[in-house]
Amino acid sequence: MQKHPKQSLIEYLSIIRDPRVDRSKEHELIDILVIAICTLLCVGESFHDMEEFGKAKEDWFKKFLTLPHGIPSHDTFNRVFAAIDPDQFLESFLLWTQSIREAIPEEIVALDGKALRRAIDKGDHPKYIVSAWAESNGLVLGQMKVADKSNEITAIPKLLRRLELTGCIVTLDAMGCQKEIAREIIEADADYVLALKGNHETVHREVSTFLDSTVMEQRKKRPKGAKVPSEIARLQSYETVEKGHGRLETRRYYQSDSLDWFAERDKWEGLRTVGMVEATREINGQKSVERRYFLSSLPLDAQKFGRAVRFHWSIENKLHWTLDVVFGEDQNRTRSGYAAENLATLRRLVLNLLKGEKTKKRSIKGKMLNASWDHSYLLKLLGTPSTI
Repeated sequence: MQKHPKQSLIEYLSIIRDPRVDRSKEHELIDILVIAICTLLCVGESFHDMEEFGKAKEDWFKKFLTLPHGIPSHDTFNRVFAAIDPDQFLESFLLWTQSIREAIPEEIVALDGKALRRAIDKGDHPKYIVSAWAESNGLVLGQMKVADKSNEITAIPKLLRRLELTGCIVTLDAMGCQKEIAREIIEADADYVLALKGNHETVHREVSTFLDSTVMEQRKKRPKGAKVPSEIARLQSYETVEKGHGRLETRRYYQSDSLDWFAERDKWEGLRTVGMVEATREINGQKSVERRYFLSSLPLDAQKFGRAVRFHWSIENKLHWTLDVVFGEDQNRTRSGYAAENLATLRRLVLNLLKGEKTKKRSIKGKMLNASWDHSYLLKLLGTPSTI
């Protein structure tokens, strides 16, 4: 994995081109960006919050920002974020994130989309953002807005090309289970685990029929010394059990590299195995069973396959949930120009700052409260010397 030179966040933000003409500028772009980041680090959410936070901390900000005309208004924050080129903002985010990311062999990188539900005009469809979440690093690696009148299938390959994925295991839900996406991942020197559902009806039927019947045969009792069919001998399994709050959940992961039966095998770049997860839940005496199926470029190793499937859902629990509950993303109504997309990048940048700070053993919200109380801690999160 290529490591970018270690620089401060402010240096990476400085590569963003100011979209305003010189004669109309009263505030430096870097001042606007730093105040915005600090506002989000301290529990703020909106452009109005940025103005009010800046005014409350103006004397402090003047110690390290230019502020030639004081604190920008909320309208200025809105206009600037609506005008900043989101591709440039993303590039600075990607370079900075790559500089702080640790190289972890076979790291799970989960990709999934999320709607900005309130950032819409009347009659429009919600904007969608596809994010890449690196589980072991606890970082958002990057994001990509889904083009209007399109879907995640078009955004995922673009995002994959922007990321450093060598040696990673990329996981996607059924929307991302596409031949082109599998090829993009292999070309990035990574592996994939792709969930199968009804959008590939024939493939789903073939894979589910093979794995269901093979698992059933494996479970049959055989006389001692009886020959075991090759497809059963090549089926690996791994099991996890979780108990708590009156619920018992057993997950059995099955994986096979026996693929001679699969008619489309050669159409999926790098395909080496198919897999299944059988989740059995018992709650108050009621039992339910669910099976899910996958295509994968991983070699035969049921435990590794199970880890990839299990950790895929961390993007929901550790990223999407946090963005909505802590940062209020789902309720934000910003929609002018590129503002919604740029604010989405800003939230993910701020989350990375909070996740990367390890001295405070607190929740994300707890760290944000600490930052709002303590200037030295806020500067620490920014990566700026606390002597300011």
